[in-house]
Amino acid sequence: MKRALIAGILLLAGIASCGRSTTDRDDIDPQILAEVNRVRAIDNHAHPVRFVASGPPDREFDALPVDSMEPASDPVQFRPDHPSIVEAWRELWNYPYADMAASHLNEWSERKKRKAAEQAEKYPAWVLDQAGIDIMLANRVHMGPSIQTPRFRWVPYVDALVFPLDNSALAARNSDRKAFFTLEDGVRAVYLKEAELNGLPRTLDEYLRQVVTPALERHKRGGAVAEKFEIAYLRPFGFDRVERSVADKTYLSYANTTNPPPDTEYKALQDYLFRFIVIECGRLGMAVHIHTGHGAGGYYDVRGANPMLLEPLFNDPEMRKTQFVMVHGGWPYTREVAALLYKPNAYLDYAVQPLLFTSTSVSRSLREWLEWVPEKVLFGTDGYPYGGPFGWEETTWLGAKHGREALAIALTGMMRDGEISRDRALEIARMVLRGNAGKLYGL
Repeated sequence: MKRALIAGILLLAGIASCGRSTTDRDDIDPQILAEVNRVRAIDNHAHPVRFVASGPPDREFDALPVDSMEPASDPVQFRPDHPSIVEAWRELWNYPYADMAASHLNEWSERKKRKAAEQAEKYPAWVLDQAGIDIMLANRVHMGPSIQTPRFRWVPYVDALVFPLDNSALAARNSDRKAFFTLEDGVRAVYLKEAELNGLPRTLDEYLRQVVTPALERHKRGGAVAEKFEIAYLRPFGFDRVERSVADKTYLSYANTTNPPPDTEYKALQDYLFRFIVIECGRLGMAVHIHTGHGAGGYYDVRGANPMLLEPLFNDPEMRKTQFVMVHGGWPYTREVAALLYKPNAYLDYAVQPLLFTSTSVSRSLREWLEWVPEKVLFGTDGYPYGGPFGWEETTWLGAKHGREALAIALTGMMRDGEISRDRALEIARMVLRGNAGKLYGL
């Protein structure tokens, strides 16, 4: 999720003063909540920020760190007048006030700075501790000091490898795409530099051998457990099987030129490259994370990010060795994404949904997924630095708090309706929060 959702993403409804506290809600069984709060989770999806004592701020928390997008209508829980941010501030920074009055914000800022300076290189891990997270999968262009194993595991980005040609025609579609492709061109330039190249190789075969596969192998050696696609921000899903000769021709005709290829020809090359990367990830033992469903910005193509459009990939025998994770649970296509869990190589996480919706709303989708294939559901926060007072620390804390509450509500309902025993509810809680991810990534 991007900055266009505005800093108010943190301001969602809270019911307790601590992310892992008890609650008197009658829809949550206390024993189930206690177990949910006890488990030190594996966060399947987030964007942690390095601690920087001085110098330029860390900008590698996203391949597309969006600083400006055209205005969009902000959901209620993203509006900066929502009060529950105070709960996160109290828990994280010992914020002494019950409001966000302008006269109090300076003290909040100073308390946060003091804590970061006190923890220094240990600060990102300290944030995880406050949210009850043991391991966070870090969606980042590169890792670095303070964002390291064993607490952080790398999930780098590969979209730039899918768009190797002149992207000016795609960038001209709207202002958001213009910013996105400028950023992706920059990431691709880094990959070329790491391959010790000054420009694109002459042929597609050389591009695959000298740039794409070496980049994936470097990521694997660097500790990556998965590769991340944000491709829904750049084009719709729908990745057709393309003959190599067709992809070869387009690449040879337009590589190292300033002539944008026709849309149909470029899409065919993109489809070929996407599938090649996915198959290589399977060979290397890395999962593939794909942003699904809703995204930020008034130009985002929600229909084009329907996870059902990924079904041909899951069904392709060449890709059965690749494990796919549909990040964000595909909202609003939550039932469609549930049906895809039947595929042996398909998983989902519910990162960001606890920031978008109330715990009760999230629990409804969670319950359907857990009634279907509970071994494929992964916990996640989507902790992200949205700017100003709304950093990755607060979103991580709130995402964990509400994500746990949603899980407890779903399991309580299943138990009270006689679908599962109490012991099975506790077992599923441990699976979702930790066990499923541990098995998927070998953690």
